[in-house]
Parts: sequence; structure tokens; C-alpha cells
Amino acid sequence: METSIRFNDIGSRLRAHRIGKGLTPEMLAEKLGISRAALYRAEKGQIRKIEMLTSVADELGVSLTSLMGVGVEYVSTATAFFERMRQLEEDCQQIVGLFSPVSYLLTSNDYDDMLREVLQESVPQEQDRDGSATKAINAMLEILVNRKSSFRLRRPLIASLISSADLERFLLHGLVGRHDLPQRVVDERRRKARRETQHIVELIRDQPIGIQIGIVREPVPATSFQIFRQTNRSVLAISPYRLGEQPNVRLGVALITSAPEAMSLHEEIAARLWGEALKGAEAIEYLEAMIEQYGIADTSARRKA
Repeated sequence: METSIRFNDIGSRLRAHRIGKGLTPEMLAEKLGISRAALYRAEKGQIRKIEMLTSVADELGVSLTSLMGVGVEYVSTATAFFERMRQLEEDCQQIVGLFSPVSYLLTSNDYDDMLREVLQESVPQEQDRDGSATKAINAMLEILVNRKSSFRLRRPLIASLISSADLERFLLHGLVGRHDLPQRVVDERRRKARRETQHIVELIRDQPIGIQIGIVREPVPATSFQIFRQTNRSVLAISPYRLGEQPNVRLGVALITSAPEAMSLHEEIAARLWGEALKGAEAIEYLEAMIEQYGIADTSARRKA
């Protein structure tokens, strides 16, 4: 178990929780009664006094132990969680995880446009009269796009476990933010889901360096998890947030930890699922049959043909 305090990590958590609260550096610095420069140094890990950390934790509504990364770090907003994912991915050599319906890092660029539409339609108008919900969605999407761009530049190894049940629902329903959408919109989302699933097939067929995909046919945990393997440690993230069919970015508490027992248990789960997952030609054949069975006809593909 780690015993040393990693001040850079504390600064990263501070920044993530600030973003999750929708606060600019200037706003938080003013609330704390410090200069913008002092806050900037704190977010870089240059923290001189425990009193300052205590004030920051109180202002952001997180525990001091969570901010310091002692034991388990709890993250109560999707925006802060995805910022923490971006930070962890910057320093990792390998990512292993179970995602729904697939790791966001492996999605196409078209997925981002669809996700923006879905997240915006999922917010009831009466809950966004001041535009705060839309602002939070835009901030989160900016973080997600930055994550994908950084991943494509750095190319850490990634092993993505995909639940076949999640993909079936994705093909059957598409990506939707609520259930009262016009049928034409639902049909178009299902066509996009079909194209995104076909994108997964092409990734398996092309076998880009460092990308491994396994299709899991057995029941999987209800929550997603990711293991970040870094040079001198591994970090586990367990998330209730979903970016797939019927996304959830509004409610939940994510966990981040390096606790040996949690790491060991999830490494065992990942190894077992990976060992039994379909890969390569078998996965391609299975997914193509699934697309034909559950996917809606892609009219745009017909026009191109």
C-alpha cells in the first residue's frame, strides 16, 4: 500500500473537483480568499499548508481524505470523474476495463456529436432554466474529447471488454436521452448505433497496435470499472456513469482507489472475463450476426452503395 503523499495527484484532484462544481479558477480563488496564482500553484501540486487543503475541501464539498487520496477517493459528479480519468490516462501505460457499450476512447468521432444531442435531450427543460445543466454538459464533453485526442496521440495499450448484452440493447434502442422521442429520431439513432458497432468490428479486424477488444457473453457487473497501470502503481476506477444506451451523467458516486484488495479482486474479474471473451475472427463473426439480427437497416449505407 502507498504510504507517501503524491502532491501532484492532490493538485489534480483539486482541479477535477473544481471543474465538477462548475467553478473557474478565479471563482474558487475568490471564495477561498487567495490569489489566482496561489490556486494555480496548488493545482500543480505546490501545496504548502494543510490549512489550505482543509479550506479547499470544505469549499468543494469533499472530504480532506478524499482530496488527499487516502484510502478511497469519492467523486460525485460525472464532470469531475471524467477529468480524473483524463489525468490518470496521461500517466498510464495500459488501460484494462469493462465499459458500456465500449470504451469511449475507442468510439468514432461521429459518436461525440450523437452523445451531445443525447445528453442535451436528457435534461428536463424545467431543470435548465438558467442554462447551468447545458453548461455542465458542454464542460464534460470538452473533457471527453480531450481524453480521446490525448489517447490517440499517446497510444497507451488498451484492453476493452465489451458486454454482448450491452451491444444488443445499443442496437435495439440506439443512444437516447429519453423515451418520448419521435420514431424517426429513434430510427436514426439506431442507424448510428449500427454504424458504431460496425466501427468496433473494423477495429477488431484491423487490429491497431495496442488495441485489444474482447466480447463478453456472460453476465457482467452493473457498474463499469477501469484499471490504469502506471509505472509504479495501478489505479482502479469504478463508475456508475454511462455514456452508452440510456446514458447517466447526472447521479452517482464513482470510486477511485489503489487499495491492494480492491485492485486484486478487479484484476481477477478482468482476467477471467478476458480469458472467456471472444476475440479476433470469432468476435467479428459474432458481432456481424448480432448487427444483422438486432440492427436497423442503414439507409445511408445503401445510398452510398
